[in-house]
Amino acid sequence: MDSLTPLSFYNNVIREDFTKDAVFRAVSEGDVEQLAGLLEFLRAKDKRLSSLDFTDKTTGKTVLLKALLNLKDGRNNTVGVLLEIAEKTEDLETLINAAYTDPCYQGQTALHVAIERRSLYYVKLLVQKGADVQAKANGTFFQQGAGLGFYFGELPLSLAACTNQPEMVSFLMENPDRRADPTQRDSQGNTVLHILVVIADDSTENTEMVANMYDRILVQHYKLNKKSKVQLESIVNNEGLTPLKLAASLGKIGLLKHMLSREFMDESRRLSRKFTRWVYGPVRSSLYDIGSIDTDENNSVLEIIIFGSEMPNRPEMLQIEPLQSLLQNKWKKFASKLFLINFLSYMLYLVIFTSVAFYRKDGEPPFAINDPEDYLSFVGELIVVLGALRFLYKSITQFQRRPPQIRTLFTNGFSDILFFLQAVLLLLCAILYCSGCREYVGLLVLALALAWVSLLYYARGVKQLGIYNVMMQRMILGDLLHFLCIYSVLLFGFSTAVVALIKEPSGTVRTNETLVPEGDFKSDPSGCRKPGYDDMRHTMMELFKFTIGMGDLEFTDHVDYKSVFYILLICYIVLTYILMLNMLIALMGNTVERISEQSETIWNLQRAFAILDMERALPRWLKTKLHSRASETVRLKNDEDTTLRFITVAEMNWTKWRSDISTKLEEDPENTVVSQGLMGIVGPRLVSEELSNSLATSTEDHSLA
Repeated sequence: MDSLTPLSFYNNVIREDFTKDAVFRAVSEGDVEQLAGLLEFLRAKDKRLSSLDFTDKTTGKTVLLKALLNLKDGRNNTVGVLLEIAEKTEDLETLINAAYTDPCYQGQTALHVAIERRSLYYVKLLVQKGADVQAKANGTFFQQGAGLGFYFGELPLSLAACTNQPEMVSFLMENPDRRADPTQRDSQGNTVLHILVVIADDSTENTEMVANMYDRILVQHYKLNKKSKVQLESIVNNEGLTPLKLAASLGKIGLLKHMLSREFMDESRRLSRKFTRWVYGPVRSSLYDIGSIDTDENNSVLEIIIFGSEMPNRPEMLQIEPLQSLLQNKWKKFASKLFLINFLSYMLYLVIFTSVAFYRKDGEPPFAINDPEDYLSFVGELIVVLGALRFLYKSITQFQRRPPQIRTLFTNGFSDILFFLQAVLLLLCAILYCSGCREYVGLLVLALALAWVSLLYYARGVKQLGIYNVMMQRMILGDLLHFLCIYSVLLFGFSTAVVALIKEPSGTVRTNETLVPEGDFKSDPSGCRKPGYDDMRHTMMELFKFTIGMGDLEFTDHVDYKSVFYILLICYIVLTYILMLNMLIALMGNTVERISEQSETIWNLQRAFAILDMERALPRWLKTKLHSRASETVRLKNDEDTTLRFITVAEMNWTKWRSDISTKLEEDPENTVVSQGLMGIVGPRLVSEELSNSLATSTEDHSLA
């Protein structure tokens, strides 16, 4: 029976037994006949459907919510009856917008339920009758990180978008009664675009769905609000992130790629972040908008990706255009030169450090300065200490910006830790030196060794060396570390067994050759005393020699239980020398094969670290100059406050041959320089007449000489 059947049809009999349970049972079954006489009953008792008599006191669920939760084939005939009753009892708006009071589902209204049930019919009916399109369902079930639940952004529009209902989204944004505002934010400051980024999971199907919904909302909002200065994509959430930056921070690589290369061909072209300049066969030249991407803006996409230690797919994200070309451009324009200067400076520092350690004086420190050589040595020591202070400050700054974690050691944390340890050892060495302790020498040589190992940081300046260094780090922090953990247990265990088994005869001393009586050694101390095999450290060193094939059996002559000793020795050699070493070699070979391709992307990330670190160290005026020369700045026509910056990228796709793009900015690929996949900045024709219809050039050519 139709849901809009007049109530008079059911009011022939006036009932007096309407209770909450009876009404709830009727609407859950969709039985309109059981509601006959309800209107007269409410009028006689002066009650409303939204009153507590017809509401679940535990959850706040009303009869309308109960009816919408029990749709059959998308319909429940009692919904129309309930709305008509509420309208005649002047309770319509209250009933429609009544929400759950239960902490789990708090704020959920009938409109939310109708959207979740994918019923466009009832959504239209509810909106027409006065449903609040900005009602927020903010119960724990709808909060992010609440465990079992669904975070959709609290608002009806975001719920429709997250459940992939494009017609529902269009209706909510365009209906003449009450339009949903996509600029509205939930309790976490997220708009519907932020929510779409959150639900993306990088699968092909999900990415396509989210990208289509994202573009639909963006375009519809633009068409409905062309005169508005509020840009939907520029709204930030409580963390200060726009949807683009949120996609970068969450590592949503599929959606991020779509957002960065978004290109519209219709009247919404102003929303594009990519403009096709020309196409020739499989090659095309494109202009990419680098607003919010480059480091001229605080908390840019580049900085989020490079310094975001929580994202495991950062190396892959940097391969997306225009990020890859932008980093390559920075490296070619200035970073490679600065990197070379830093490398030469560090080499000079190492030479000074090595000379100071090699030509140090013997005796009790600190040493007096009496001659020119002493002055020269003092200057060298001062340079070394100042360098250590600089490394310490830089390392602490890096740790504050991105705290060291296990997963970051594979990217850039390894070098940071080496520089930090080197600086700490040097400063401790300086303190011991000034305190007159000769033990400073031990810390000095350890710091020197770390300083030379830290030189591997500069291997990232050369691709092959950088990839080799990445593989070495992965094997040290992976296979070798696991090997050492197990090997240390075996070494210590067998060493304790050998020490317990071998006891040096009392009254004897071990020399270079053999055991001699202690009295003979005192009378003729020409021999060199050696530690006995009851010494744990000596025994562990001897067993370690067996592991690397350098051990000998000269100490077995003094074993009382040789058979037991041989059993221990054979088991130790089989487990370590034969089994574990060969397993380590096999694992390392497998690691090299497995991460050969991944190592290149990690090297790209490490080089990106270096580029941004060097860029941050530059003066502001110089950074501004480099930014302006690395791209083109244009100003939107009739908008003096909005500027856009573009970088030109050459793309080649041998599976895509479309050349009939009607919105190309240029007919011929003239005056264009292609270099290693990066399009150089060209002359005054960068912004063609077609693009100038919507963009007005504000600067002349900024190409570098």
